[in-house]
Amino acid sequence: MGKKRVMVPAENVDLSSVKYQQEDIQAPHLTGFVFRLFVRILEAPFIGSLIISILKKQNKMVEILRNTVIPEAPMFKPEFPPQETEHGVLLLDEDGRPEGRVESALKCLPHYDPAASWDGNSTSSFRYWKIRDYAYAYRSRLASPSVVAEHIISAIEEFSGKKPPTPLLISFEAEDVRKQAAASTQRFEEGNPLSILDGIFMAIKDDIDCYPHPSKGATTWMHEVRSVKKDAACVSRLRSCGVILIGKANMHELGMGTTGNNPNYGTTRNPHAPERYTGGSSSGPAAIVASGLCSAALGTDGGGSVRIPSSLCGVVGLKTTYGRTEMTGSICDSGTVEIIGPMASTVEDVMLVYAAMLGSSPADKISLKPSPPCLPNLSTFNDSNALGSLRLGKYSPWFNDVFSTEVSDRCEDVLNQLCKSHGCETIEIVIPELHEMRTAHIVSIGSESLCSLNPEIEDGKGVKLTYDTRTNMALFATYTASDYVAAQCLRRRLMYYHMEIFKKVDVIVTPTTGMTAPIIPPSALKDGETNLQVSGYLMRFVVTANLLGLPAISVPIGYDKQGLPIGLQLIGRPWGEATILRLASAVEELNMNSKKRPVSYYDVLKAS
Repeated sequence: MGKKRVMVPAENVDLSSVKYQQEDIQAPHLTGFVFRLFVRILEAPFIGSLIISILKKQNKMVEILRNTVIPEAPMFKPEFPPQETEHGVLLLDEDGRPEGRVESALKCLPHYDPAASWDGNSTSSFRYWKIRDYAYAYRSRLASPSVVAEHIISAIEEFSGKKPPTPLLISFEAEDVRKQAAASTQRFEEGNPLSILDGIFMAIKDDIDCYPHPSKGATTWMHEVRSVKKDAACVSRLRSCGVILIGKANMHELGMGTTGNNPNYGTTRNPHAPERYTGGSSSGPAAIVASGLCSAALGTDGGGSVRIPSSLCGVVGLKTTYGRTEMTGSICDSGTVEIIGPMASTVEDVMLVYAAMLGSSPADKISLKPSPPCLPNLSTFNDSNALGSLRLGKYSPWFNDVFSTEVSDRCEDVLNQLCKSHGCETIEIVIPELHEMRTAHIVSIGSESLCSLNPEIEDGKGVKLTYDTRTNMALFATYTASDYVAAQCLRRRLMYYHMEIFKKVDVIVTPTTGMTAPIIPPSALKDGETNLQVSGYLMRFVVTANLLGLPAISVPIGYDKQGLPIGLQLIGRPWGEATILRLASAVEELNMNSKKRPVSYYDVLKAS
């Protein structure tokens, strides 16, 4: 038995003595027959438990969770101190109509002339059509939702015929899309669109309810035990704004992976490099937005699942504060780390979708006491003053712990540009116990996932899951009640450190991922793979926001030498969505002219 470790209370930790520990994950990379055999051994009595026990010891999980005395009391879901109101913002009416919030969001956006873009007078080499471009085209009768729907339907049918299968959507009904588009087209002909989002096409990740589609969570059986009777709360709000919902987007099975690999339906490919992963678990939503088929999509984020694929596919992904968006009607609606978040090709489109879908559940309003939702007012000149006062926190040893220095160098360049162009200040910070953070997160999300799936696993459905998911389940099943409580004690310590950091800085900045899109091993297509080293690089910077419930956003900032997108992550104070959206907009502007057209791209508005 190892020597017991006793932690001092978080407030007494000497930050000057904190040494960054590079992550070194001990686990095999397996695909094919060897992977299938490994999973069978893992699930066998005695020997499976022994192997997992050895892996947990090698990765210091036992030391952290069982051989350590943690002085803090457990924090079973994020608890935030009261927050000051952000500057230069417009408050949104959380209890009002979604259409009203979208109208308010529109007033926050900077001046933009869609007519100039439509006529081809835009200076940048490649740019995505914005929601405002679609609205202009519809109002000017240059296009109609019905015409755009046909372009999307033909592109999706083209995808569904590819070999090997690379589906973007798991559930899709062309006639349902046509029906929604016809209703939207009629509203435009009558001069009564419901909002700027009317006629805008969106995909919904397959773990969020969107009636009449089933929610499978990309499994082969979830829809058999869980029926969908109505839209999830956030989907319902989008529908009331006139959004056309095209179907259920592909994903990593049950959200339990970072690559987007899915042997059940086929693995979605990265629009920038089809031989590479999109990132996961919101793989389909990211690819659909990056390929131009939809203006936006909804994903879920319990361990970077919105931000990782957004970064790898070169789009914007917002993880809101825990409790800011209602989870009712999603498969993962009872956890303490997940949120539903928007993904779009631009920051302003993320703002418009976020405005429509936000709203805390009645229970979260009582327990979390959220600050009123607001957006940055980007339409006034005062915006530059608000940017200039921002202090950006950077923990350099962590920031630079990446697979390729191309990622950290590009992120560093953007920080320097922000300081030079907008007067932001970068402040060096120290974040203790990052290894403990990762451990606390995996125990939290793993225990909560297993708890929600236990009835089905006990009923024999577990063997129908992919080998990748089964590997995770075998690990999660070894966590004890005391492991879970220890993880929540660590959560309170880590919350203390971060709230102290946010007294000195406004935003914590990191790369979104430690590597660009990994190659898909051909041997992983049939049965999946386990590669925890890749997962470690992809998740390195994202889990802070999940364990602590903080808002975070990934913004595309350019490409590596292979033309693969790189993302910058901005982590904000609790309820501080407006601040990270303001900064994200400035980052986007600095990189506006470096956009590359993805290899797989469809111009569904002009069909050119």
